[in-house]
Amino acid sequence: MKKIICSICAREGSKGVKKKNLKLLLGKPLIAYSVIAAKEANIFSHIAVSSDSDEILQVAKEYGADILIKRPDHLAQDESPKMGVIKHCFLESEKTTGETFDYVVDLDATSPLRNSRDIIECVNLLIHSDCENVITAMPARRSPYFNMVELDENGVAQLSKKFPKPIFRRQDCPKCYDMNASIYAWKRESLLNNESVFLKDTRLHVMPEERSYDIDTPVDFKIVELLMKEKSHE
Repeated sequence: MKKIICSICAREGSKGVKKKNLKLLLGKPLIAYSVIAAKEANIFSHIAVSSDSDEILQVAKEYGADILIKRPDHLAQDESPKMGVIKHCFLESEKTTGETFDYVVDLDATSPLRNSRDIIECVNLLIHSDCENVITAMPARRSPYFNMVELDENGVAQLSKKFPKPIFRRQDCPKCYDMNASIYAWKRESLLNNESVFLKDTRLHVMPEERSYDIDTPVDFKIVELLMKEKSHE
């Protein structure tokens, strides 16, 4: 039977929302939602949380995380690449448990609207399509073929991406997606041997916009809180 580990990486510092991973969202710390979703998926051998904060690790433990990884300082900076943090969490989890995991699924701590079904569908896509990794996204509101522009070296505005023939309606554009930074899933060797999430056969799991908000700013936090309140009243 294949072994799957969940990683959740949450550092203490945050420029957009102070201590956002511990900020209460409808009575629960933000990080709790990712731990709970992982538990409800019921597919993981272990749930590992990596943080430079003892408080975050303790909260994660209270909600069900069973591997707590204290992140070294060099992986807890604003410029620390996320891939390095995930790899560290993964390898430290194998060292702690003495187990070798076949797959790793990383849940971003700032994406609390995903549910267990989203996680399960990503893992099913990873396993049954035999791809190297899976990322998540939502249908893009704007299109680089229609209403996204760039400035050239002379400051002239132009479409970000050219299409062979003129497009007069956004609906006629090739489908584009916004990465929602919610779920990343890899085969073991694909994670350890690469530095990018875009590999030769990366697959995409599309999530609806209402479950795709990533909290980076106070406005994001208010939007997510509103969506959660509405959901609780359904």
